[in-house]
Amino acid sequence: MTTPGGEQTDRLIVNGIALETLRRGRGQKLLLLHGFEPIPPTAPFLDLLARRGEIIAPSSPGFGRSPRPDDVAAVYDLVHLYLDLLETLPDAKVSVIGFSFGGWLAAELAAAACHRIDKLVLVDALGIKISDRATPDILDIFNTHPRDVAPRRWRNPAAWTPDFNAMGDDDIVLFARNREALCLYGWHPYMHNPRLKRWLGRIRVPTLVLWGAQDGIVTPAYGRAYSELIPGARFATIDEAGHHPELEQPAAFAAHVLEFLT
Repeated sequence: MTTPGGEQTDRLIVNGIALETLRRGRGQKLLLLHGFEPIPPTAPFLDLLARRGEIIAPSSPGFGRSPRPDDVAAVYDLVHLYLDLLETLPDAKVSVIGFSFGGWLAAELAAAACHRIDKLVLVDALGIKISDRATPDILDIFNTHPRDVAPRRWRNPAAWTPDFNAMGDDDIVLFARNREALCLYGWHPYMHNPRLKRWLGRIRVPTLVLWGAQDGIVTPAYGRAYSELIPGARFATIDEAGHHPELEQPAAFAAHVLEFLT
C-alpha cells in the first residue's frame, strides 16, 4: 500500500506474525529496528537513507499496528523473530540499523548471526550495563516524571514532546500500545540483557556506534563504552541532538550513515 505521502506500508509475515512494515527505496536491503515507538513514516531521514537501498522498517509485535501473540513477550522472542526475518530476505547480507531499544535488538542480532549482516549501525542503543549495580546507566522513563524525561530525551523538547490534547483517539491508543509493549519487553531487568556485554565481542562486522551529543537517556559516555566492547567499532556523536539524532538532526545523521555504508 502506498500512502498519499508516497511511503509504502505493508504487512510482512514472519513466522506467522504479520508485522506492520514501512518500505522506502530500492536496492540492497537496510533493516531498520525502531526505538521507543515505530519510526514515523514522514521522518526526513528515511528518504535520505533510501538513496542507498531499500528500507525495511517493521513495527515489532505489540508496537504500532503489529499484533503480539501471547508467546512473544521478551527480547529473546524479538531477537529470534528478526533472525527469522533475516533468513527470509533475498540478499545474502543485510545492513542493520537499530535505534535506542531497536539498537539493543540489532546488537543481539549481530552477536548471534554475523553471517547475515553486512554492516551494523547502533544509534543511542540500549541493552548493556556498564556501571556498578547501584549506578543507573539508563534513565527509567517509566518511573521518571514526563516533564523530566522530555529534556533528557530531546535537545528541543518543545518541538518533539507529544501534545495529547491535540492528538486524536487513534493516535493516543497507539501511543499507549507502544508504551505497553516497551514496558513488557524492557521492564526487568530494565532495558538491558546482563549477558549481552560478554557477547558483543562476537560481532565481526563493520560497526558504527552513533550518538546524540546531548542524550540524557543514555549518555555519550555509555555509547563510547558500548563501542569499545565491539571489535573495530567506530564511535561518533551528532551535536544538537538528544536520544533521537535521526529525528532531530536528519541530515547530519544520514551523512554519517551513508558515508559508513558506502
